[in-house]
Amino acid sequence: MTSWHEEPRAAFDLETTGRDPAGARIVTATVVLVDGDGEILEHHEWLADPGVEIPEGAAAIHGITTDHARRHGLPAAEVVQGVAAVLTRLFDDGVPVLAYNARYDFTVLAQEGLRHAVGTPVPSPVIDPYVMDKQADRYRRGKRTLTAVCEHYGVGFENAHTSAADVLATLRVGRLLADRYAFLRKSAPDLHASLVVWAAHQAANFEEYLRRTEPDAVIERDWPVLRCAGENRSTVEDRTTVEDRTAVEDRTAVDAGRPAAP
Repeated sequence: MTSWHEEPRAAFDLETTGRDPAGARIVTATVVLVDGDGEILEHHEWLADPGVEIPEGAAAIHGITTDHARRHGLPAAEVVQGVAAVLTRLFDDGVPVLAYNARYDFTVLAQEGLRHAVGTPVPSPVIDPYVMDKQADRYRRGKRTLTAVCEHYGVGFENAHTSAADVLATLRVGRLLADRYAFLRKSAPDLHASLVVWAAHQAANFEEYLRRTEPDAVIERDWPVLRCAGENRSTVEDRTTVEDRTAVEDRTAVDAGRPAAP
């Protein structure tokens, strides 16, 4: 069997107006397709006018201001349509799409599709190096942001928090993880199925930890897209929560002396 990382694969990333995937609007989007050796076959980029003000905090991260987006960006609906069309074609062709913290990006895209009456694909097969890294190295302390994971594995990463740079880093980290850990070498559909289970277990572990002090805490299990986005904020993980929670989550599992869910 040929592993997913030895075949053509793509990566997808968004930069947005905010942390909450239910309300965030797309500012930039990138999809890159590579061959089995990692050579770029297609590179798609979009700049959107999100139709709302881009908060200063978000602009400070990705560098796109409201004025720049309004002057140079495409209408948001057109960007959503373009991104959805490329991803739909890739999924229809059986090409796996990598996304780091896929829950965020695919939920934002789905919500934007609903907002602009644009159909978006059912994301499958998806490969998420964020979930993979947590499964492969469960007890490592520290953050699991893309920047932190690249630093840990020695993956070069320049211009972080631009969608173009993030997709290339995601591809490199995904390849490295598959090279290093034999259990990640599967067909794309099989790995997608495993990631659904692993992501749910990881969310359940964090929920268990939170309920020690917040008895009603709920962490959404769905992956790679949240079905409940916008219905109940307590169930929706924003980008910062997902990235920053892992130092606490992993340390708790170690200190408690119990293994993370398989």
